[in-house]
Amino acid sequence: MNETGRPQDIPLSNPRADRVRKVAQLAGRPARLKRKEFLAEGPQAVREALTLHQARIAAGEPGVVYEVYATEACLDRHPELEKLAEGTDAYLATDEVLAAMADTVTPQGILAVCGFLDVSLEQVLDAGPRLIAVLCQVRDPGNAGTVLRAADAAGADAVVLTASSVDIYNPKAVRSTAGSLFHLPVVLGVEIEELVARCKERGIGVLAADGQGQLNLDRLQDQNAARRLGAPPRGSEYALEQPTAWLFGNEAQGLSEEELALADHRVAVPVYGAAESLNLGTAATVCLYASARSQLAGAAES
Repeated sequence: MNETGRPQDIPLSNPRADRVRKVAQLAGRPARLKRKEFLAEGPQAVREALTLHQARIAAGEPGVVYEVYATEACLDRHPELEKLAEGTDAYLATDEVLAAMADTVTPQGILAVCGFLDVSLEQVLDAGPRLIAVLCQVRDPGNAGTVLRAADAAGADAVVLTASSVDIYNPKAVRSTAGSLFHLPVVLGVEIEELVARCKERGIGVLAADGQGQLNLDRLQDQNAARRLGAPPRGSEYALEQPTAWLFGNEAQGLSEEELALADHRVAVPVYGAAESLNLGTAATVCLYASARSQLAGAAES
Protein backbone atom coordinates (compact mmCIF):
# COMPACT_ATOMS: atom_id res chain seq x y z
CA MET A 1 0.00 0.00 0.00
CA ASN A 2 1.19 3.54 -0.64
CA GLU A 3 0.72 6.52 1.68
CA THR A 4 -2.79 7.23 0.37
CA GLY A 5 -3.99 3.72 1.14
CA ARG A 6 -4.11 2.76 -2.56
CA PRO A 7 -1.92 -0.23 -3.52
CA GLN A 8 1.18 0.28 -5.63
CA ASP A 9 0.68 2.61 -8.59
CA ILE A 10 1.66 0.14 -11.33
CA PRO A 11 -0.94 -2.62 -11.65
CA LEU A 12 0.04 -6.24 -12.13
CA SER A 13 -0.51 -6.72 -15.84
CA ASN A 14 0.88 -10.11 -16.88
CA PRO A 15 -1.84 -12.79 -16.63
CA ARG A 16 0.82 -15.50 -17.08
CA ALA A 17 3.04 -14.38 -14.19
CA ASP A 18 3.93 -16.91 -11.50
CA ARG A 19 2.05 -14.92 -8.85
CA VAL A 20 -1.09 -14.98 -10.98
CA ARG A 21 -0.86 -18.71 -11.63
CA LYS A 22 -0.33 -19.40 -7.94
CA VAL A 23 -3.51 -17.54 -7.01
CA ALA A 24 -5.48 -19.19 -9.83
CA GLN A 25 -4.48 -22.63 -8.55
CA LEU A 26 -6.68 -22.07 -5.49
CA ALA A 27 -9.71 -22.74 -7.67
CA GLY A 28 -8.63 -26.39 -7.41
CA ARG A 29 -8.97 -28.48 -4.27
CA PRO A 30 -5.41 -29.92 -4.24
CA ALA A 31 -3.83 -26.46 -3.97
CA ARG A 32 -6.35 -25.37 -1.34
CA LEU A 33 -5.65 -28.38 0.85
CA LYS A 34 -1.89 -28.12 0.46
CA ARG A 35 -1.72 -24.41 1.26
CA LYS A 36 -4.75 -24.14 3.58
CA GLU A 37 -5.90 -21.13 1.53
CA PHE A 38 -8.94 -20.27 -0.55
CA LEU A 39 -10.34 -17.48 -2.71
CA ALA A 40 -12.95 -14.90 -1.73
CA GLU A 41 -14.21 -13.14 -4.86
CA GLY A 42 -16.19 -9.95 -5.28
CA PRO A 43 -16.70 -6.84 -3.12
CA GLN A 44 -19.16 -8.43 -0.67
CA ALA A 45 -17.06 -11.49 0.14
CA VAL A 46 -13.82 -9.50 0.32
CA ARG A 47 -15.45 -6.87 2.54
CA GLU A 48 -16.56 -9.51 5.04
CA ALA A 49 -13.18 -11.24 4.88
CA LEU A 50 -11.34 -7.98 5.56
CA THR A 51 -13.74 -7.02 8.35
CA LEU A 52 -13.05 -10.32 10.11
CA HIS A 53 -9.34 -9.91 9.41
CA GLN A 54 -9.19 -6.47 11.02
CA ALA A 55 -11.23 -7.61 14.02
CA ARG A 56 -8.85 -10.50 14.63
CA ILE A 57 -5.79 -8.30 14.29
CA ALA A 58 -7.29 -5.82 16.76
CA ALA A 59 -7.84 -8.70 19.19
CA GLY A 60 -4.23 -9.83 18.85
CA GLU A 61 -5.17 -12.90 16.83
CA PRO A 62 -3.81 -14.04 13.45
CA GLY A 63 -5.50 -12.44 10.47
CA VAL A 64 -7.38 -14.37 7.81
CA VAL A 65 -6.57 -12.36 4.65
CA TYR A 66 -3.15 -12.91 3.14
CA GLU A 67 -3.37 -11.00 -0.15
CA VAL A 68 -5.82 -8.69 -1.92
CA TYR A 69 -5.92 -8.01 -5.67
CA ALA A 70 -8.14 -5.29 -7.09
CA THR A 71 -8.64 -3.17 -10.18
CA GLU A 72 -8.57 0.61 -9.88
CA ALA A 73 -12.14 0.76 -11.15
CA CYS A 74 -13.32 -1.52 -8.36
CA LEU A 75 -11.55 0.53 -5.67
CA ASP A 76 -13.08 3.69 -7.13
CA ARG A 77 -16.54 2.11 -6.77
CA HIS A 78 -15.82 0.72 -3.30
CA PRO A 79 -13.39 3.10 -1.56
CA GLU A 80 -14.16 1.55 1.84
CA LEU A 81 -12.29 -1.56 0.73
CA GLU A 82 -9.03 0.41 0.61
CA LYS A 83 -9.36 1.31 4.28
CA LEU A 84 -10.21 -2.26 5.24
CA ALA A 85 -7.23 -3.58 3.27
CA GLU A 86 -4.69 -1.54 5.24
CA GLY A 87 -2.02 -3.77 6.70
CA THR A 88 -2.55 -6.55 4.17
CA ASP A 89 -0.51 -7.33 1.06
CA ALA A 90 -2.67 -5.46 -1.43
CA TYR A 91 -2.00 -5.13 -5.14
CA LEU A 92 -3.53 -3.31 -8.06
CA ALA A 93 -4.19 -5.56 -11.04
CA THR A 94 -5.58 -5.21 -14.52
CA ASP A 95 -8.87 -6.76 -15.60
CA GLU A 96 -6.93 -9.40 -17.51
CA VAL A 97 -5.01 -10.43 -14.40
CA LEU A 98 -8.17 -10.60 -12.30
CA ALA A 99 -9.81 -12.72 -14.99
CA ALA A 100 -6.84 -15.12 -14.94
CA MET A 101 -6.94 -15.39 -11.13
CA ALA A 102 -10.67 -15.66 -10.56
CA ASP A 103 -12.89 -18.71 -10.83
CA THR A 104 -15.83 -16.71 -12.21
CA VAL A 105 -16.26 -15.96 -15.91
CA THR A 106 -16.90 -12.28 -15.20
CA PRO A 107 -14.85 -11.23 -12.12
CA GLN A 108 -16.08 -8.32 -10.03
CA GLY A 109 -12.73 -6.57 -9.86
CA ILE A 110 -11.44 -7.78 -6.50
CA LEU A 111 -10.46 -11.00 -4.79
CA ALA A 112 -8.65 -12.02 -1.64
CA VAL A 113 -6.50 -15.00 -0.73
CA CYS A 114 -7.68 -16.17 2.70
CA GLY A 115 -6.59 -18.76 5.23
CA PHE A 116 -8.86 -21.65 6.19
CA LEU A 117 -11.44 -20.71 8.80
CA ASP A 118 -12.89 -24.00 10.05
CA VAL A 119 -12.76 -24.87 13.74
CA SER A 120 -13.06 -28.09 15.73
CA LEU A 121 -16.34 -29.58 16.89
CA GLU A 122 -15.06 -29.27 20.46
CA GLN A 123 -14.67 -25.50 20.08
CA VAL A 124 -18.24 -25.17 18.87
CA LEU A 125 -19.76 -27.34 21.59
CA ASP A 126 -17.71 -25.70 24.35
CA ALA A 127 -19.29 -22.36 23.40
CA GLY A 128 -22.74 -23.63 24.39
CA PRO A 129 -24.51 -23.43 21.02
CA ARG A 130 -28.29 -23.24 20.79
CA LEU A 131 -28.73 -23.76 17.06
CA ILE A 132 -26.55 -25.80 14.69
CA ALA A 133 -27.08 -26.62 11.02
CA VAL A 134 -25.64 -29.98 9.95
CA LEU A 135 -25.12 -30.82 6.27
CA CYS A 136 -25.06 -34.59 5.70
CA GLN A 137 -23.64 -35.72 2.36
CA VAL A 138 -24.53 -32.41 0.72
CA ARG A 139 -22.56 -32.48 -2.52
CA ASP A 140 -23.51 -29.32 -4.41
CA PRO A 141 -21.33 -26.30 -3.51
CA GLY A 142 -24.12 -23.84 -4.29
CA ASN A 143 -26.53 -25.63 -1.97
CA ALA A 144 -23.96 -25.84 0.82
CA GLY A 145 -23.26 -22.13 0.53
CA THR A 146 -26.95 -21.31 0.51
CA VAL A 147 -27.61 -23.28 3.69
CA LEU A 148 -24.64 -21.64 5.40
CA ARG A 149 -26.01 -18.22 4.43
CA ALA A 150 -29.46 -19.17 5.76
CA ALA A 151 -27.91 -20.39 9.01
CA ASP A 152 -26.11 -17.08 9.38
CA ALA A 153 -29.30 -15.13 8.73
CA ALA A 154 -31.21 -17.21 11.28
CA GLY A 155 -28.56 -16.52 13.92
CA ALA A 156 -27.29 -20.10 14.12
CA ASP A 157 -24.19 -20.69 16.19
CA ALA A 158 -22.39 -22.99 13.76
CA VAL A 159 -22.59 -25.04 10.58
CA VAL A 160 -21.21 -28.58 10.49
CA LEU A 161 -20.45 -30.52 7.31
CA THR A 162 -20.04 -34.28 7.48
CA ALA A 163 -17.00 -36.04 6.08
CA SER A 164 -18.79 -36.89 2.81
CA SER A 165 -20.03 -33.38 2.10
CA VAL A 166 -18.69 -30.83 -0.40
CA ASP A 167 -15.61 -28.71 0.22
CA ILE A 168 -16.99 -25.45 1.64
CA TYR A 169 -13.91 -23.64 0.29
CA ASN A 170 -14.91 -24.48 -3.28
CA PRO A 171 -15.14 -21.07 -5.04
CA LYS A 172 -18.81 -21.61 -5.91
CA ALA A 173 -19.62 -22.50 -2.32
CA VAL A 174 -17.78 -19.43 -1.03
CA ARG A 175 -19.66 -17.19 -3.48
CA SER A 176 -22.98 -18.75 -2.50
CA THR A 177 -22.44 -17.83 1.15
CA ALA A 178 -22.40 -14.12 0.14
CA GLY A 179 -19.84 -13.42 2.88
CA SER A 180 -21.55 -15.48 5.59
CA LEU A 181 -18.61 -17.89 5.64
CA PHE A 182 -16.77 -15.16 7.58
CA HIS A 183 -19.55 -14.72 10.16
CA LEU A 184 -20.02 -18.01 11.99
CA PRO A 185 -17.97 -21.06 12.94
CA VAL A 186 -17.80 -23.92 10.42
CA VAL A 187 -16.76 -27.48 11.30
CA LEU A 188 -15.64 -29.83 8.52
CA GLY A 189 -15.22 -33.57 8.08
CA VAL A 190 -17.21 -34.75 11.09
CA GLU A 191 -18.62 -38.27 11.29
CA ILE A 192 -22.37 -38.00 11.84
CA GLU A 193 -22.40 -40.65 14.61
CA GLU A 194 -19.81 -38.72 16.60
CA LEU A 195 -21.62 -35.44 16.12
CA VAL A 196 -24.98 -36.76 17.27
CA ALA A 197 -23.46 -38.50 20.29
CA ARG A 198 -21.60 -35.37 21.34
CA CYS A 199 -24.70 -33.20 20.91
CA LYS A 200 -26.80 -35.50 23.03
CA GLU A 201 -24.12 -35.51 25.73
CA ARG A 202 -24.49 -31.72 25.87
CA GLY A 203 -28.28 -31.75 25.98
CA ILE A 204 -28.68 -30.59 22.40
CA GLY A 205 -31.71 -32.11 20.67
CA VAL A 206 -31.22 -33.57 17.20
CA LEU A 207 -33.93 -33.09 14.57
CA ALA A 208 -33.88 -34.57 11.07
CA ALA A 209 -35.54 -32.56 8.30
CA ASP A 210 -37.53 -35.25 6.51
CA GLY A 211 -40.47 -34.83 4.14
CA GLN A 212 -41.98 -38.02 5.55
CA GLY A 213 -41.34 -37.09 9.17
CA GLN A 214 -43.84 -37.98 11.87
CA LEU A 215 -43.72 -34.51 13.42
CA ASN A 216 -45.11 -31.43 11.69
CA LEU A 217 -43.03 -28.25 11.96
CA ASP A 218 -46.08 -25.99 12.07
CA ARG A 219 -47.53 -27.99 14.95
CA LEU A 220 -44.28 -27.76 16.87
CA GLN A 221 -44.37 -23.97 16.46
CA ASP A 222 -47.99 -23.88 17.65
CA GLN A 223 -47.04 -25.89 20.73
CA ASN A 224 -44.20 -23.48 21.43
CA ALA A 225 -46.56 -20.50 21.17
CA ALA A 226 -49.05 -22.18 23.52
CA ARG A 227 -46.35 -22.75 26.12
CA ARG A 228 -45.32 -19.10 25.96
CA LEU A 229 -48.91 -18.02 26.53
CA GLY A 230 -49.25 -20.35 29.50
CA ALA A 231 -51.90 -22.47 27.80
CA PRO A 232 -51.48 -26.25 27.96
CA PRO A 233 -50.60 -27.33 24.42
CA ARG A 234 -52.19 -30.39 22.86
CA GLY A 235 -49.25 -32.67 23.35
CA SER A 236 -45.64 -31.60 23.62
CA GLU A 237 -43.76 -33.51 20.96
CA TYR A 238 -40.55 -31.43 20.95
CA ALA A 239 -39.74 -28.05 22.49
CA LEU A 240 -38.38 -25.97 19.62
CA GLU A 241 -37.00 -23.45 22.08
CA GLN A 242 -34.40 -25.91 23.37
CA PRO A 243 -30.87 -26.14 21.91
CA THR A 244 -31.15 -27.99 18.62
CA ALA A 245 -29.01 -29.42 15.85
CA TRP A 246 -30.89 -29.79 12.54
CA LEU A 247 -29.77 -32.52 10.12
CA PHE A 248 -30.18 -31.72 6.42
CA GLY A 249 -29.57 -34.39 3.81
CA ASN A 250 -28.31 -34.94 0.31
CA GLU A 251 -30.04 -32.98 -2.46
CA ALA A 252 -31.31 -36.03 -4.32
CA GLN A 253 -31.73 -38.76 -1.68
CA GLY A 254 -32.23 -36.73 1.46
CA LEU A 255 -31.04 -38.22 4.74
CA SER A 256 -30.19 -41.91 4.75
CA GLU A 257 -32.05 -44.34 6.98
CA GLU A 258 -28.94 -44.57 9.16
CA GLU A 259 -28.81 -40.77 9.54
CA LEU A 260 -32.55 -40.56 10.22
CA ALA A 261 -32.25 -43.22 12.92
CA LEU A 262 -29.71 -41.12 14.80
CA ALA A 263 -32.11 -38.17 15.25
CA ASP A 264 -34.45 -37.71 18.19
CA HIS A 265 -37.29 -36.90 15.80
CA ARG A 266 -38.03 -36.66 12.09
CA VAL A 267 -39.73 -33.37 11.25
CA ALA A 268 -41.61 -32.54 8.08
CA VAL A 269 -42.12 -29.05 6.68
CA PRO A 270 -45.76 -29.10 5.57
CA VAL A 271 -46.43 -28.53 1.87
CA TYR A 272 -49.84 -26.93 1.31
CA GLY A 273 -49.70 -26.63 -2.46
CA ALA A 274 -49.05 -29.07 -5.29
CA ALA A 275 -45.24 -29.04 -5.09
CA GLU A 276 -43.73 -32.44 -4.48
CA SER A 277 -41.23 -31.08 -1.96
CA LEU A 278 -39.02 -28.14 -1.03
CA ASN A 279 -35.44 -27.83 -2.19
CA LEU A 280 -32.64 -28.13 0.33
CA GLY A 281 -31.98 -24.42 0.78
CA THR A 282 -35.64 -23.54 1.29
CA ALA A 283 -36.33 -26.41 3.70
CA ALA A 284 -33.23 -25.58 5.74
CA THR A 285 -34.22 -21.92 5.94
CA VAL A 286 -37.74 -22.73 7.16
CA CYS A 287 -36.47 -25.17 9.81
CA LEU A 288 -33.71 -22.92 11.11
CA TYR A 289 -36.00 -19.90 11.34
CA ALA A 290 -38.63 -21.94 13.19
CA SER A 291 -36.07 -22.84 15.85
CA ALA A 292 -34.56 -19.36 15.95
CA ARG A 293 -37.94 -17.68 16.39
CA SER A 294 -38.96 -20.07 19.16
CA GLN A 295 -35.63 -19.66 20.96
CA LEU A 296 -35.66 -15.88 20.70
CA ALA A 297 -39.24 -15.64 21.91
CA GLY A 298 -38.46 -17.88 24.85
CA ALA A 299 -35.37 -15.87 25.76
CA ALA A 300 -37.29 -12.59 25.63
CA GLU A 301 -39.86 -13.86 28.13
CA SER A 302 -37.42 -15.49 30.55
